[in-house]
Formats: sequence, structure tokens, C-alpha cells
Amino acid sequence: MFLSDPSKYRHQMLIRINVFLALVIGSSLLLLGIIYCFASNNDISKHEFQVSNKKEFQLFRTAESEDNTDLINKLKRDLATANEKIEQLENKMQGFEERIKKPYPNVKYLNYRSKKRILVTGGAGFVGSHLVDKLMKAGHDITVVDNFFTGVKANVEQWIGHANFELIHQDIVNPLFVEVDEIYHLASPASPPHYMFNPVKTIKTNTIGTINMLGLAKRVGAKVLIASTSEVYGDPEVHPQPETYWGHVNPIGPRACYDEGKRVSETLSYAYAKHEKVSVRVARIFNTHGPRMHMNDGRVVSNFILQALRNEPITVRSTI
Repeated sequence: MFLSDPSKYRHQMLIRINVFLALVIGSSLLLLGIIYCFASNNDISKHEFQVSNKKEFQLFRTAESEDNTDLINKLKRDLATANEKIEQLENKMQGFEERIKKPYPNVKYLNYRSKKRILVTGGAGFVGSHLVDKLMKAGHDITVVDNFFTGVKANVEQWIGHANFELIHQDIVNPLFVEVDEIYHLASPASPPHYMFNPVKTIKTNTIGTINMLGLAKRVGAKVLIASTSEVYGDPEVHPQPETYWGHVNPIGPRACYDEGKRVSETLSYAYAKHEKVSVRVARIFNTHGPRMHMNDGRVVSNFILQALRNEPITVRSTI
């Protein structure tokens, strides 16, 4: 009941703590006032109890002092107990506060006619998570599929629990059965250290994974955008590279798993567009940098920043 409305529970707990503290402090002040009155009245024993001699008077004051000490000690114990209970309540409230959902970023409202069902593969990655932010704020229903090889949940945690958002932990090498209107296929490690870590896996992601996404687009009639790369040009001899340039590629080089994987991905896309009438777009993304980029991305800008933060010499490579 309380978890359904944590703010209401927190308000009630604060009221209870304040009342408890007021009672403790009030009773403490009352007891201290009584003790002070007894201690400050030098004639109280003479007038009230008619102490007949000095010895009896001293014995009475000694007993009275012991009673006051007992009261003070008891009061201290009560205050210590109260502080312990308050600390326990604060810890308990902190646990509930951690469960309270943080407010989501502003999301545009779309009716069912305007709202699209969009699948983003690799949506927990660097580029994919920014695309997810854009599409979520536009008001669409977003499904993110990621195997978290390079992507992390923290990149999309601001949307977890939102009615328009769904996160699926799955490798797209395995078939995926969902109903969507658009597909953004960004799943693949993009930095050299990551895609060369397991070359066979990289090739599978860009071939079998692409086939699965194109097949899904064909089945549900969805538009699909395939994220390609400037690496399809290989080690280019033309700068800058126009789309009419076919590239200068080594099919067995250290980067071939990514270069050739993306080239096959483009070939598959246009084959599905021509023969299966799938609506396909291909975007060749060049080097991209910004927030949420992996610290060990391995490309030049991130390397410069990382070396500067570590107060290390900046590495500048040259072919001269």
C-alpha cells in the first residue's frame, strides 16, 4: 500500500517522527523543571518534611540527590533509545526513498494514430542511447534490444519503467519476434579494440543479425535503417570519400571482420530492398564522439582525453 504512493508514506512517517520528538522533548523539559525546583528550594525540607536535626536533613538531601541522579540517568537512557529509534526510522525511510521513481524527462504526448512502435538494436550503446532519448521524447513506443557487450543499462536507466519503454536483453544473432513500425539497427561493436576482441562474433552480428532485422522488417512491413560505417571504405585513397567511391579494403586485415561485415550488411540491405520490397535506409556513420562514449573506445579523440586526464603524454601517430 505504501509503495504504491511513497510520497504519502514519507509524509506520514515525518509527522510521526515530529510528534514523537515533541513528546520526548516536552517530557524531558518537564522533568528537568521539577528537578530544578526541588534543587533550588533550600527550605523545602524544613517546611514540608519538618526535618528535626542536621543529620536527618543531610540524609534526606542525599536521598533526594540520588533520586535526581536516577531521574537524569533514566532521562538520558530514554533519549538514547529515542535517538536509536529515530535513526532506524531514517534508515528505513531512506530505503523507501531509493525505491521512489525519479521523474522521467519530458515526453511529448502522441495519440495512437501518430505514435510509432520502434525497435532500436544496440539501444543501450553510445550512439543508440542518444537515439532512444530522441525517440522517447518525441512520444513513441520504444523497444531496445541489447546484449550489453559494449552497451550498459546506465545509458537508458532514465527510461526504465516508463510506459513507452521496453528493454530486452538479447543477442540479435538470435531471431526476435516483435511487432514494430520502424527498426533502427545499430547493434555492433564499433571501436577497434571491441570489434577485434571476437572477430567471428563481430561478423555474425553484422551478417546474421542484419538478416534477422531485415527478415523482421519484411514480415511486419516495417521501415529499417541499417547503421553502416566509414570503415566500408577501408584504407581510403580518396579524401573525403564520396558515396561513389568503392573503397580500398583488405579482406583479411585486422579490421576486416568489421569492414567486411558492414559491407555485407549493406549488400544484404539493398538485396532485401530490391527483391523483397523492404523499405531500407543505410547510414554510413563516421567517427562520432560525445557523452556516454566508452572510456576505452580506442579512437583518437577519446585517447587524447583519457591521456590528458591521466596526465600522460599525448600519443600522435604519423605515417611520415
